[in-house]
Amino acid sequence: MPDTPWEEMRALAQKAHAHAYAPYSKLQVGAALWTGHRIHVGCNVENASFGLTVCAERHALAQAVAAGERPEALLVFATTPKPIFPCGACRQVLWELCAESLPIVCATPAGQPLTFHLGQLLPFAFEKGLLQALGLAPPMP
Repeated sequence: MPDTPWEEMRALAQKAHAHAYAPYSKLQVGAALWTGHRIHVGCNVENASFGLTVCAERHALAQAVAAGERPEALLVFATTPKPIFPCGACRQVLWELCAESLPIVCATPAGQPLTFHLGQLLPFAFEKGLLQALGLAPPMP
């Protein structure tokens, strides 16, 4: 995606990363999501009840959805020796709202960023169409 502002996204994800609340895992993550119009950022916010933790990727995605936008690209940033990839829950939520070809760039401060497409990270996604095909849900937009 030549028009994606990767450097600006990286800077914003890095800034969001610094604000992450991760007292339990100590793993701070920032995310920047490009919608073609603007960049939405998020950071992970942990909770003592781990199921209530919000990941950086879903945080940024929720902001985009609230603004009536859909993502075109995602950058995940973490200060770790190796890049951090979206967790399974984030991959599934991204699948629901994004194109299979969504580029996902995983970056660290010093390392070479790794780029994948959503379909590569979640090759056998649970799709909303499956529920319709089984007659368990009405047609969805």
